[in-house]
Amino acid sequence: MLDAVLKALEQVPSRPFRAVLLKSAGLALMVLIAIGILADRVLSLGIDRAVRWLGSLAAALPVGMIGTLLALAAGLGVVAGAMLLMPVATALVASLFVDEIADRVEERYYPADPPGRPLPVATAVLEGTKAALFSLAVYACALPLLWFAGLGMVLFFLATAYVQGRVFFELSAMRFHSVAGAKRLRQQHHVMVFGGGLCIAAFLAIPIVGLAAPLFGTALMIHLCKQLAARAKPIDGGA
Repeated sequence: MLDAVLKALEQVPSRPFRAVLLKSAGLALMVLIAIGILADRVLSLGIDRAVRWLGSLAAALPVGMIGTLLALAAGLGVVAGAMLLMPVATALVASLFVDEIADRVEERYYPADPPGRPLPVATAVLEGTKAALFSLAVYACALPLLWFAGLGMVLFFLATAYVQGRVFFELSAMRFHSVAGAKRLRQQHHVMVFGGGLCIAAFLAIPIVGLAAPLFGTALMIHLCKQLAARAKPIDGGA
């Protein structure tokens, strides 16, 4: 695991990765901005209605001040929400760039091995969308845990590790196995996959740097797939 992490960290800022780094990070940022704008519009509409409702109840209420405080709280909530949803954005982005990232990892570290099969665009988009929706569902369930201070943060971090490990491993393994085979492989080696997810979750927790998670996560899981392939035969006859 440590060897795979170090190799992934070493390659993320390398010259061959720079172009895909700019594209994937830029797309992830655009997704987060879009989510933030949508959330801001919805919250603004709700605040306007709340302020008008309060004003109709009692003219003596400091409605202007209340509206300002609500708007400030909503703005902070949008920023915090966008940060918490970064793993969802990176899961979606990873599906679009998995082949481009994996090709560079394989060219550098595994030039003698048969290259992985590129994912069909439809499969990549479908699996990426499913992964993003799954991530969103898990985070929605884990979000209330944040009310429990330190314990909640730990549990949310573990939820992120589970989701990211699952998403990135399956996307990487699909280059060497069928979709069903990649999922079985992940289930068979769930402890190792979760360990990789912990590393990706820690990477995501770093402000700004976390936008490069698609590169780090994909590179890390390609290395883990190669390690598994060196220890055992493919489970479905894949390359």
